[in-house]
Amino acid sequence: MRIGIFAKTFSRPSLESVLDAVAGHGLPETQLNMSVAGLPSMPDEIAPALADRVREAAAERNVTLSAVSGTFNMAHPDEGVRRDGLRRLGVIAGACGRLGTSKITLCSGTRDPEDMWRRHPDNETPEAWQDMLDTMQMALETAEESGVTLAFEPETGNVVDSAQKGRRLLDEVRSPRLKVVMDAANLFDAQYPARRLSRSEELLYEAFELLGSDIVLAHAKDVKASGEILAAGKGDLDYDLYLEHLIEAGYHGPLILHGLDEEEVRASTAFLRGKLANASKKAKLR
Repeated sequence: MRIGIFAKTFSRPSLESVLDAVAGHGLPETQLNMSVAGLPSMPDEIAPALADRVREAAAERNVTLSAVSGTFNMAHPDEGVRRDGLRRLGVIAGACGRLGTSKITLCSGTRDPEDMWRRHPDNETPEAWQDMLDTMQMALETAEESGVTLAFEPETGNVVDSAQKGRRLLDEVRSPRLKVVMDAANLFDAQYPARRLSRSEELLYEAFELLGSDIVLAHAKDVKASGEILAAGKGDLDYDLYLEHLIEAGYHGPLILHGLDEEEVRASTAFLRGKLANASKKAKLR
């Protein structure tokens, strides 16, 4: 596994200076957000020249674009909002070849009309699931046309809020174009006894049993038992166990830092390097 980072962790005046910061921290992978190229995260259009510039700037710095963000609220109560998100997703998918990546990350969404990461009581309804599913199926048609892979992330505030629901989604759509972003911190929820951090061994085992074969991207942040999200190495997540499961699942892709401030990057990178070295040693001894 190679350590990477969300490009938008670095606030810089240009795309090139953002990628300089990524490379300057010795990170060979990044997850792109179009905002670092001066566009909205979900733009109306991406000029071919700009997409080429992104690809070339990354290549010049030996930075791989592991994925690009295509997150929009796939379960928004307003169908018009969902359709606009699909249109913008199509813009990103159509530019992926020039950008130099074949993966787009997704958010399954929420019934909250203002914040696509915030839990809403209606997320549990059959109507919310069906709207999300219909939107996902249309997104997968776009993915098929563009030859890209879509990767969703189980997230406690979303309709797909657990590994079980992630497996249900994969089984219902049955598309090779839909895969998983694994973020261990997002599996835990301080509000629900069955999903608290104190049960990390059981929950991680279950998550990898259900989703391990479909992981195409792994994220690295941390979480406290209270539910507070922190930079990797500052919380209570059992990273030894998380990395052990990733290795056992046969995952060899990037491990992408996020949920941290720029001043925390160096310490979190060192933390992950140490944990990865230990995990690799253990794997070789088996």
